[in-house]
Amino acid sequence: MANVHGELSDIDIEEKVKTVKEGEAEARTYSKVIKSSSCLYREILDSKLIVNSDGAQVIVYDSKPEFSITSVAGRVGESITAHEGIGITGGWRDLFSKKSHQQYAREASRKATNLLDAKKPRGERTNIILDPGMVGLLCHEAIGHMAEADFVLSGSALKRKIGSRVASDRVTLSDSGTSEIVENAAGTIQVDDEGVAAGKTVLIEDGVMKSFLHSRESALIFGTNPTGNARAFDYTDEPIIRMRNTFIERGSDKLDDMIKETKHGYLVQGARNGQADANGEFMFGSQEIHLIERGELKQIMRGASISGNAFDVLRSVDMVGDSFEYGIGTGYCGKYQPAKVDGGGPYIKCTAILGGLQ
Repeated sequence: MANVHGELSDIDIEEKVKTVKEGEAEARTYSKVIKSSSCLYREILDSKLIVNSDGAQVIVYDSKPEFSITSVAGRVGESITAHEGIGITGGWRDLFSKKSHQQYAREASRKATNLLDAKKPRGERTNIILDPGMVGLLCHEAIGHMAEADFVLSGSALKRKIGSRVASDRVTLSDSGTSEIVENAAGTIQVDDEGVAAGKTVLIEDGVMKSFLHSRESALIFGTNPTGNARAFDYTDEPIIRMRNTFIERGSDKLDDMIKETKHGYLVQGARNGQADANGEFMFGSQEIHLIERGELKQIMRGASISGNAFDVLRSVDMVGDSFEYGIGTGYCGKYQPAKVDGGGPYIKCTAILGGLQ
């Protein structure tokens, strides 16, 4: 597999344990208000031989490490948890190419420390700027699952939307087996488990619904080509339709300009868990938000969620950033069987419901 720097099998278990211990200690000793911390390192080393009756004969080696830190800040009657981490497709050096394990630890504890004294926002429908991790969560949970052809056949809200406008013309949303735009996305695969090349599928182009995600079986039902989305976690599992790396394409706007264009709203950062329904309704948690007033960032706040209908949110997008990151690679998608996926994009400016104090 390409772009593996520092084969995981060449790194001693002692080095991996040492990294975890150092990360946990760095997080725990960051501040007196940090009451506990935990550190996790996990890796998948996968070798597959895929042979089928269509003539596919593929040998695949896959390497997916992840590293994460959780810090808990607290004082009497009050505590806050913050998380920081990374999950990729690649090697040991790739995992820590952006930040060291100590930097991830300090970032988690910094968040927890700052959020301990942060206020909670008032609930309202408002302008929000989503960071790449929140964009990735929106792409995966609220749009991507609805575009999986087996869910479409079961009656998802996208069932009759091919050719229809479902988003702002600034939005192009894709799912790809390759690590588009930046390297080492966690959901990267070369071929799916039916032997189909895992290329890029544009789901929404300039706001218009263009395609679903297909296995060989669903492609036959829909009279189209398979998209390389049939994945099995283990050789005993049946391949089912799964996402790979799901993202919104970059635009041309600067984050500073998005903030300046916002008279009142919030910068929403740090994707947590969430849920979405087949009709496009969703609710996602965030770690931290910043109030924006008259085009300027104000105080940090906590305890917020965003919710709404995914199509309404995507139709409201009026600015799309020129930077790009993947941001949900530390988790697993849990559709019947685990799968490593990723999602991301640029910062986007849109409208949604911010949940907080009532």
